[in-house]
Amino acid sequence: MELHQLRYFVAVAKLGNFSRAAEQCHVSQPSLSQQILKLERRLGQRLLDRLGKRAVLTEAGRILFDRAVAILTAVDDAEREVRDFDQDKGRLVVGAIPTIAPYLLPDAVRKFANRFPAVDLVLQEDLTGHLLAAAVAGDLDMAILALPVADDRLHVEVLFTEPLLLALPKGHRLSTKKRITLADVREERFIVLDEMHCLGEQILHLCRAEGCQRLVCRSAQLSTVLSLVALGQGISLVPRMAQPAGKSAQPVVFRELSEKSPTRTVVAVWHKDRYHGKTGERFLELLRSPILAR
Repeated sequence: MELHQLRYFVAVAKLGNFSRAAEQCHVSQPSLSQQILKLERRLGQRLLDRLGKRAVLTEAGRILFDRAVAILTAVDDAEREVRDFDQDKGRLVVGAIPTIAPYLLPDAVRKFANRFPAVDLVLQEDLTGHLLAAAVAGDLDMAILALPVADDRLHVEVLFTEPLLLALPKGHRLSTKKRITLADVREERFIVLDEMHCLGEQILHLCRAEGCQRLVCRSAQLSTVLSLVALGQGISLVPRMAQPAGKSAQPVVFRELSEKSPTRTVVAVWHKDRYHGKTGERFLELLRSPILAR
């Protein structure tokens, strides 16, 4: 077996399509198909069922897939480790969830690029489930998301814990109150993230547990939630990092709850068997911010 054959096979297995796999691997489809046929002839087993435009793993293919991913990960890790030995070069692939990426990453990316210009930093923004799957598959060097993470194959490092702030439209009856509790907002109209976001699921669970039943809107974007709050359509709970810098002329007022203040814990995760090199550690250093942990 040759490494490029395994790479082609894994690409087809993940994408379920020969054309897209060839495009991802930067080869022609006939060349990719020929190499996978050679691999199948060498092993004496059909690895993929061709179902029209779809490609589906056979039983033999499933056995090879896990081994192939492990082999390719080991080879890639060896290359990264050797590169880390004496030079700041290489490639770092970082994933982050949408409620973290636009707030936490830009400053870290700017500083990292200035310090290590020879490192290709690739960012991938996606939902928690997709990022965890990519980290397990070895497609990401690390993922930045929020607890809980329940997968023994992943190493989890806590970066910081931040409060969820109450977002109120300017002039709201509670905006000048000294102490605000969940009981004060029980009858308020809530605008929350969709449950496809882990933060949305957390906030919905909290609202229901505290008897906040007036859920008037669910959005896929945190920026949309804040825009609707600014327009007076309701209130919300948002992570502290989403609070804009500066307090002058802000259409949204952010307040921390006095009792049972909800929080979320932001973590970095990567596969336990994946080499965690100098470049990854240097990027993490930029994310371990005591300011955000207040």
